[in-house]
Amino acid sequence: MTDGIAEIGFDHRDRGTRLAHLYQRDPLRVLFPAPAAGDPPLAVIVTTSGGLVAGDCLDVSVRLAPGARAHVTASAAEKIYRSTGPTTTVAQTLSVGAGAALEFLPPETILFDGARLRRHTSIDLSAGSGFLGGDIVVFGRRARGERFTSGFLNEVWQVRREEKLVWGDALHLGGDVGGVIDRPACFGGAAAFATMLLSPPGREARDFLPSARAVLCAARRVQAGATVIAGLVVVRWLAADPAALHQSYADLACHFRAAALGLPPHLPRSWHV
Repeated sequence: MTDGIAEIGFDHRDRGTRLAHLYQRDPLRVLFPAPAAGDPPLAVIVTTSGGLVAGDCLDVSVRLAPGARAHVTASAAEKIYRSTGPTTTVAQTLSVGAGAALEFLPPETILFDGARLRRHTSIDLSAGSGFLGGDIVVFGRRARGERFTSGFLNEVWQVRREEKLVWGDALHLGGDVGGVIDRPACFGGAAAFATMLLSPPGREARDFLPSARAVLCAARRVQAGATVIAGLVVVRWLAADPAALHQSYADLACHFRAAALGLPPHLPRSWHV
């Protein structure tokens, strides 16, 4: 069992956004590759152990000072291995200062059959800040014909704007996990699901619904929907093919970062590895 920590802080100075704080402890490392032209500073979180085993604990925190801009992602899909009892826990705390903009778009989390994961993501937004982020969860190693039929998943999201809770979401899967996933009223047998959130700086979230739905409608082999809650665009996906979901998710992220954040319509290279 390991206790990994990654603390990343960015400040905004005369010449733009600069790294102001970094603390890391195995198995987490943070790399800072050169961003593509027009992109903000890029932080890539690496799990050096190659995956998480039962009882591992990770604590990731990202803080953007007022006016800063950054993109935080991971080097590869996160693998959660089978557990005989203990639960892997992940805490993600994201704080975005006034006028700052954070993209938090890690690749997939893959739940091996029998995996146990408890993950809590807390997002604190200040006045005039922007946020684009989410996650993709894959049920089992589909390339090996494996499904996520037993284990545990507890996934919690909380978004606060100026210290007021504006959106919360909690998913709990346990017991007959395979049966729950197969129910039409739950996941309908999907192999993967995803969530994306957009808080556009200085714009009404509802302005982005028509174009977001157009991007989703163009996708194949996925079920998806978008709505607005408390100034957030909330998007959900289900798919029998994780690769199709990955592509639709990336397409919408590219659209949002260009339309809402004024950034180039592409994701970091690690997304395409």
